[in-house]
Amino acid sequence: MSQRSELKALNEELVNCRKCPRLVAWREKVAQQKRRAYREWEYWGRPVPGFGDAAARLVIVGLAPGAHGSNRTGRMFTGDASGDFLYPALYRAGFATQPWAAHSQDGLELRGVYITAVCRCVPPQNRPLGEELENCLPYLQRELEILQPEGIVALGRIAFEQVLRLAGCRVTDYPFAHGAKYSLPGLPRTPWLLASYHPSQQNTRTGRLTAEMFDAIWEMARNLLK
Repeated sequence: MSQRSELKALNEELVNCRKCPRLVAWREKVAQQKRRAYREWEYWGRPVPGFGDAAARLVIVGLAPGAHGSNRTGRMFTGDASGDFLYPALYRAGFATQPWAAHSQDGLELRGVYITAVCRCVPPQNRPLGEELENCLPYLQRELEILQPEGIVALGRIAFEQVLRLAGCRVTDYPFAHGAKYSLPGLPRTPWLLASYHPSQQNTRTGRLTAEMFDAIWEMARNLLK
C-alpha cells in the first residue's frame, strides 16, 4: 500500500472518531450554533485529518482545530487567524503553492510538507485535557510511521511536548524555546524536532511571534532538509 493510500485509510478512520465525549459534544455544538459571519456555512464539525504532501519530508504539528477555522472548513489551519499567519510563511519558504487558505477546495497544495496536530477535535477554550491528548496521540504516531519524515516542526509547547512523549523522551530533558532543535531517536529515521511559538493571535498580536521570527524557523527547516 502506498503512503497516500495509507494516509487516506487512516484519515477515513480518524474522521469517525468519537473517543472523547467532551470534545464530540463541543465540536458539534459549535458546528450547530456557528458564528454569525459563517451562518451560511455547513460546518465540518468532526475530527480534522492531516493535510499535505503524502511524500513529505517535513511534518508540522499543531495543537488543535480552531472553533470557526478548521472545525468549520475541515482542513488544518484553514479559515482562521493562525492559518492566515502560517500559510504566507510557508509560501515564502516554498512549502506552499499560495499564501492563503480559505476552504478545502481553494487550490492550496503543500510541497514536501504534511500538517497535522496532537488533538483533532476543537477543545473548549483551546485546552484539550490530558486524557484527550492521550486518546488522539496514536493517530499522530501512525502518521509519523507512514511518512517517516526527516524533520518535525512543533508549533507551540503542547505540540512540542506531545511529540517528545511519542518519541519516548523525558520532556524535562528537552527545554522548549523558539528555534530550539533536537533529535528524536525514538521515532523512525530519527527525525530532528524544531520548536516554534504557535502562530496564534495571542502570540502574533503581542509581538511574541513576528513574521521575521517565523520565517527564520522555515529557513532553518529548509537548511536542515538540504
